[in-house]
Amino acid sequence: MGFKIPYFNILLPILIAILCCNILVIARPSNAYFKLASNTLFPKLQAERFIKQLNLSPKYSFNHGHEAGVPVDGPRLVEKRFEMSELGDPGTSVENLGHHAGYFRLPHSVDARMFYFFFESRNSKDDPVVIWLTGGPGCSSELALFYENGPFQIASNLSLVWNDFGWDKASNLIYVDQPVGTGFSYTSADDDIRHDENGVSNDLYDFLQEFFKAHPEYAKNDFYITGESYAGHYIPAFASRVHQGNKAKEGAPINLKGFAIGNGLTDPEIQYQAYPDFALDNKVITQSEHDSISKLIPNCVQAIKQCGTAGKDSCMTAYFTCTNIFNKIMEYAGDKNYYDIRKKCEGDLCYDFSNMEKFLNQNTVRQALGVGDIDFVSCSSEVYQAMQMDWMRNLEVGIPALLEDGINMLVYAGEYDLICNWLGNSRWVNAMEWSGQKEFTAAPTTSFSVDGKEAGQLKTHGSLAFLKVHDAGHMVPMDQPKAALEMLKRWTKGTLASKEKTDDISTV
Repeated sequence: MGFKIPYFNILLPILIAILCCNILVIARPSNAYFKLASNTLFPKLQAERFIKQLNLSPKYSFNHGHEAGVPVDGPRLVEKRFEMSELGDPGTSVENLGHHAGYFRLPHSVDARMFYFFFESRNSKDDPVVIWLTGGPGCSSELALFYENGPFQIASNLSLVWNDFGWDKASNLIYVDQPVGTGFSYTSADDDIRHDENGVSNDLYDFLQEFFKAHPEYAKNDFYITGESYAGHYIPAFASRVHQGNKAKEGAPINLKGFAIGNGLTDPEIQYQAYPDFALDNKVITQSEHDSISKLIPNCVQAIKQCGTAGKDSCMTAYFTCTNIFNKIMEYAGDKNYYDIRKKCEGDLCYDFSNMEKFLNQNTVRQALGVGDIDFVSCSSEVYQAMQMDWMRNLEVGIPALLEDGINMLVYAGEYDLICNWLGNSRWVNAMEWSGQKEFTAAPTTSFSVDGKEAGQLKTHGSLAFLKVHDAGHMVPMDQPKAALEMLKRWTKGTLASKEKTDDISTV
């Protein structure tokens, strides 16, 4: 399972990274250290620590399922309409809402099944179709569904309550568990594990083709791709794949209008350099700590450049080298929550999303969704590990061609997130070379207001928009649900920009 890379080949670049980057060097490395350095263990340890911080405890590190109603000789997509008891007022007649869950048998796989939710709009079936991708890599999109922008949220007694700011109030909303092995998506074949954006985007494109075939009444609607965190990698690759498919007339045309990245990792070379500056600006570290950490940046940049040209082992070296920058900051930051620096983590716990696992593991819920005995893997450490070679890749490179063809992009970021901070995102957006770059960088910053109060600062030109969201961390729809819904509404209607001017968004 995972990478099949010789031990020496992976250990050597790590040892080089140690010498170059002042990672803790000891005269005689212990057995525990060599285990940590091993590619078969270290990324999984990182993932397991991250999963624990969300108070999640998946039973398995990867979803190895069995048949869930998608036989090999049957239809590729098997979907069912489900009903659950929700509390509160959805804003429309529940009987008129279509809530669907299903499995799609991936064609370019041995045995992979992709699970998804589809929620028809509470407003109008003519609303855009919006797909949401959660990052990790390897975390289920149910995290966003129940804690950010889905139709309902989970109460403390495990009942569902309607979300007044669910994105289904402005769109027909799809959540997909991907890459395979995440959430309720599963495979029994190791060859189906995805390691890069080609595999991820091809699976999602194949899913869309079958989805719109099953729901032809939505094929004409505007289509938008959204998501956050590591989806800053998924989203540009997926958007490019859809656009490529449309231009080549590979399948049914998909009416792609835009894509939005929330607090994402897209251009690591630029974003990792912003870590010390953001941490200093927000008093997470001192000036002397900033200066010390900044000495690690040249080696990180060089390693990322090597990853972009040589790939393979050099990408793993870049992962270790650059991750050291962030880890050094967190050594100084102590118990700060790196998803929201206004908050502290208590021990290993930064958020408590455990009710999601409890809810989805109930037999009644599993039967309603049609997943049978398939296990729910909230976050997969094996998927996380499998994508390590992809981590330091620059996904900005495919975006200019999309902008030139009129595909809209929105990059938004909560101002208190450290790990995918607004400063790093602003820098790569401003540095991106496209025909409108000069005009975008010179464009004034305007106020994004909700209910007469400034909710963020916005910069736009042509197909490109950047929004810094006030009073929010990594998960903007969770921290500022009303502002996030307004953002989606206005962006998809082309009315995101405001005329109210404020101080300029700094990019230095």
